[in-house]
Amino acid sequence: MAWALVSAIKDQLSSFIASEFLSIANFKGEVQKLESKFHTIQAMLNDAEKRQVKEEAVKLWLDKLKDVSYQMDDVLDEWNTAMIKAEIEKQQKDDAEKAETSSAAKKRKVWPLISVPTLLQHRDIAHKIKELNEKLDEIDREGEVYTFALTRGNEEVERPRTTSFVDVSEILGRDKVRDDLVSILLGKGSEEVRNPHVISLVGMGGIGKTTLAQLAYNDDEVKAHFEIKVWVCVSDPFNQGKVAKEIFESIKFQSPNMTTLHSETKIFESIESQSPNMTALQTLLEAICKEVEGKKFFLVLDDVWTEGSTMWEPFRLALKYAAQGSRILVTTRKSRVAEMMGSVSIINLEVLSKEDCWLVFSKIAFFDRDPKQREQLEDLGTQIVEKCKGLPLAAKTLGSLMQFKRSREEWKSILDNNFWEFEDVERSLYAPLLLSYYDLSSPLRRCFSFCAVFPKDYVFSSDELVFMWMSQGYIKPKANMEIEIIAREYFENLAIRSFFQEFEKDEDDDQIIRCKMHDIVHDFAQLISKNECFTINSDMDLGVDYKNARHLWLKIPKDIQFLESICSAKNLHTLIFVLEGGYNLFTLSQHFRCLRVLTLYCGYHSMLMGLPDAVGNFIHLRYLYLVNYYGDALPETICNLCNLQILHIKFAGGLLKLPQGMDKLINLRHFKLDCKTYRDPNINFPRGFGRLTSLRTLKYFHINGEDDRCKLGELRNLDHLKGTLQINGLENVVDQCEATNAQLKKKINLRTLKLLFHPNKWDFEEITRGMDALVLNALEPPPNLEDLSIRYYKGPTMSPWMVSLTNLKNLNFEYLFIEHFPPLGKLPVLESLRIERINRLKKLGVEFMGIEESEKKEKDDISITLFPNLIFLEIYELIEWEEWNGIGGEEEEEEEDCTRRFTIMPRLQHLSIRSCPKLKSLPNFLRTTPLQHLEIQNCQILEERYKRGTGEEWPKISHIPNIMIGYKYVQRDSREYKIDSYLKTNLK
Repeated sequence: MAWALVSAIKDQLSSFIASEFLSIANFKGEVQKLESKFHTIQAMLNDAEKRQVKEEAVKLWLDKLKDVSYQMDDVLDEWNTAMIKAEIEKQQKDDAEKAETSSAAKKRKVWPLISVPTLLQHRDIAHKIKELNEKLDEIDREGEVYTFALTRGNEEVERPRTTSFVDVSEILGRDKVRDDLVSILLGKGSEEVRNPHVISLVGMGGIGKTTLAQLAYNDDEVKAHFEIKVWVCVSDPFNQGKVAKEIFESIKFQSPNMTTLHSETKIFESIESQSPNMTALQTLLEAICKEVEGKKFFLVLDDVWTEGSTMWEPFRLALKYAAQGSRILVTTRKSRVAEMMGSVSIINLEVLSKEDCWLVFSKIAFFDRDPKQREQLEDLGTQIVEKCKGLPLAAKTLGSLMQFKRSREEWKSILDNNFWEFEDVERSLYAPLLLSYYDLSSPLRRCFSFCAVFPKDYVFSSDELVFMWMSQGYIKPKANMEIEIIAREYFENLAIRSFFQEFEKDEDDDQIIRCKMHDIVHDFAQLISKNECFTINSDMDLGVDYKNARHLWLKIPKDIQFLESICSAKNLHTLIFVLEGGYNLFTLSQHFRCLRVLTLYCGYHSMLMGLPDAVGNFIHLRYLYLVNYYGDALPETICNLCNLQILHIKFAGGLLKLPQGMDKLINLRHFKLDCKTYRDPNINFPRGFGRLTSLRTLKYFHINGEDDRCKLGELRNLDHLKGTLQINGLENVVDQCEATNAQLKKKINLRTLKLLFHPNKWDFEEITRGMDALVLNALEPPPNLEDLSIRYYKGPTMSPWMVSLTNLKNLNFEYLFIEHFPPLGKLPVLESLRIERINRLKKLGVEFMGIEESEKKEKDDISITLFPNLIFLEIYELIEWEEWNGIGGEEEEEEEDCTRRFTIMPRLQHLSIRSCPKLKSLPNFLRTTPLQHLEIQNCQILEERYKRGTGEEWPKISHIPNIMIGYKYVQRDSREYKIDSYLKTNLK
C-alpha cells in the first residue's frame, strides 16, 4: 500500500516541477530534492511491505513514511485547488465582461470572485515542503538500518480476462453434510424434542459454514416446507436490538397483511443502540411471537459469537410458539455457543479431504488452460493444496491466484514463499491471502485495503466503491480510457481473485452490482490497514489513538453529540457518518479539513435538514453522498468544492432548488438526485449548469418556467452523459429552437431517456398542442437508446424519429393525447411496450403494426414479421379505445392471406389489458402467438365476451395457459382454476 501512495506522490511532484508555480516561486531545488528522495525510498518499499508482516520495526518505519506521504498529498492538493479556483475566477471575469453588453444578463446575480493564489500562499506551500523534506531525510536515514533489497514494484493493473470468472457457487466435498442438513431441516426420520429445533454448524473460519447454510436455505424443498424464512447475520457483539429488528422486518416483508406496530419508527430508533430500550425490545419480540405463532418458521443466525445465554433467552421464548417443525440454524466457530443455544443437532464441519480440496483449487486454477500445461503444473498444484490444510476459503483464494500464473517458476515461487510460516491455525488463512495480496499491483492493494473501513458483513455497492476509489486518487489513469472504466476493471480484478463473494448481478449486462466480503478476508484487510482504517459502532471510548487515521466509519447513538477521542483524527480522508440524531455538522468542518470522501447517512427515523455553510471548507472533497436529505436547498458554499467529482443526494421530496454557483463545480462527473417519493421532483436548476462538461451521470434535469431560467439548451455540451436521463418541465420550453439546442442525438452513451411534460397543465388549445409536437420532434434521441418513456405529452401525433430507434427494448407511454400511434411494429428489438391513459385513442390498427397499405395488397410469398421481439404488452386506461383490428383484413379470405404473409408478435408471453371499457374484442392474430399469460381487468365488454366456457369469444383465447379475468384467475396451467382444487393439487 505504501508503494502506491509514494508512487502517486512522485507523479504529482513531477507535474509540480513542470508547473508555472515553480517558475514564480523560488524553491524548485527543494521540490526536485523531495522527488529524488521519494524515488530512492520507493525502491525499498517492495521488500519493506513484505517484511512488515513479521517485523514490527519495519511496520513503524512504513507508518512514518505513509504519514509524510499523506501530508505531501494534502499540500500538493491544496496548491492544485488554488490553481483551479484561479482558473474559475478568470472564466468568471471573461463572462462578466461579455454580460455587460446584455441588459437581461445584468439581472443575473454575480457571485463573489475567488482570489488568485497569493504570495502568502506561495510562501506557505514552500514552508510546508521544506518541513516535509526534513522529515523525509530522517526517514531515509532510518531506512538504511534495515538494508532493504532494492526492487521495482508492480504498478500495472492487468485488464481482467472475460473468461476469468469461474462459477464456484456449488459446494464441493460437502454433499453428504448438505443432504443430512436438509433432512434435519425437513424433519425426516426424527422426533421433535423441543420447539423450535436448533441446529448448529460448528467449525473454524473459512471452512464453509455460511456457504453450507446458504445452500440449505435456498434449497427448493426447504423453501416450500416453511411458511416464513429469515436470515440474520449476527456477528460480534450480539446486538439484541439489531437482530430483533432484522427478524421483524424480514417477517413483515413476507407477510403483507401484518399489522404495523404503533410508533414503529420510535421503537426502531430506541432499539438500535448498543444498550437497547428493553421495553421497545419486548414490544418487538411480542410482535414477532404473534406473527410466527402456529406457522412453520425457519431462522438462520449466521456467525454467532456470544456465549452468554441471557442475550439469546428472549428470542427463544418469543419463537417457541411457532408451529411444530420450525427450525433455527446457527453457524458459529465456538462449540460453547452451540451448547448455550440448546442445539438438538450439532454438525461439526471438518476440513476437506485432500481430494475435495484439490477439486476446489483445480477448478479455478486450471480454468481455461491447455491440458498439456495443466499436466506440467499438477505436481506443484498438489503441494500447494496441501498447504491449504483442507480449508475451502484457502483453496479458493489460492486457485484464484494461480489462475494468473502461467509458468512453473511462478508456481514454484508461491510454493516456496515464507508467508507459509504462520503457525496459528485460525491465522493460517492469512498466508494464502498475503500471497494473493502481494501479487496485486500497488493500486489494487490500496483499493482492497480501503474496504477495511466498512463494517463486517457490509453489502458493498460496486458503484459506491468505484467512486470512492476514484475520489481517493487510487486509479491510475490511461490514455483514451474513462477513469470509471479503469476503476471498474480494478473491482473485477479483486472479485476474480476471490476478495469478494456473494455477488448480485445486473440482469441486463451481468455486471456485479452488489457483493460482500468474507469475514476472514475483512479481518485480513483490517490487519493490512491497521492504524489507517477504523470502524466505530458505539458510544464507547475505545482508548485508541486516531492521529494517523485516514478512513473512518462512524455510528454513534442519538443522545451522543460527538466522541472527543476522534477529534485527533485531523487528517481523515474518508468519513462515513451514520447519523441517528441531530448532530451539529459544523463540528465536522472544524476537525476534518482533509476529507476526500464524505457520506452522511440518516436512517429512516432521522432527518438531515440541511448542511452548514462550513461545508465549503472541505476544499479537498471529491465525493459527497447525502442519504435522507430533507432540506429544501443546498448551501451556496458547496460551490467552493471545485474538486468535487461525485455529488449524490437521496432526498425525500423537499429539495426545491440548486445553488446558483454550480457552474463552478467544473470537475463534477456524477450528479445523482434520487427522490424517495412517488411524485416527480420539481427542482430549480441554475443558469450556467451547461458548463459542467465533465458530467457523465445526470439522472434528472428540470427546465424552469421563470424569466431568468435554466433552459433546455444547457444540455447542449454535456455530450459525455451516460446511462439514464430524465428531463422534467418540457412544457416550459418556449420554442423548437431551444429544444434543438439540447442536441440529445449527440449523447450517444445514453441508454434510458424519460421525457416529461407537466401533468397539471392540460391546455388543449391548438397552439399548446402544436408546441408540444414541435418540442418532441426536436428532441430526437441518440440511436443507441434502449429505454424510452414519454409522459403528459399533449401533441396530436408522435414524432417520426420514433421508428428510427432500432436498439429500443422498452417503450412506455403515459397520459398522452395522440390520436393514432406510429408504426411501432417495425422496431426490431422492442421487448416491452406499456401504453397507459391515451385519452383520445379510439383504434389500434395496421398503422400501429407497421403494415403499409401497399404491403397488404401484394400477393408475393415474402413473409414480414411485426413486433418480432415483443414479450410484454400492457395497455391500461384507454377510456375511448374501441377497436383493435390487428392485420385489418375486411373479408375472411383477405384476413387469411394477410395472416399467411405477416407474422405478428412471435415472442409475446404476457398481455395485460385494464380499464378499457369500450374495447369490443381482441385481434385474431393472438391465436398464433405463444402467449402464456392474459390478464383482462375492468373491461366490461371483454369480460363478458371472453367469459370462460360461456363467452362467445372464449374459444379464441382458451389455448392460453394462464388467464385472469376480472381480478381472478379462471385458468391456470391450461386447466380450469378453482382455488380449493388448485391448492390441493399443488400441496400434494
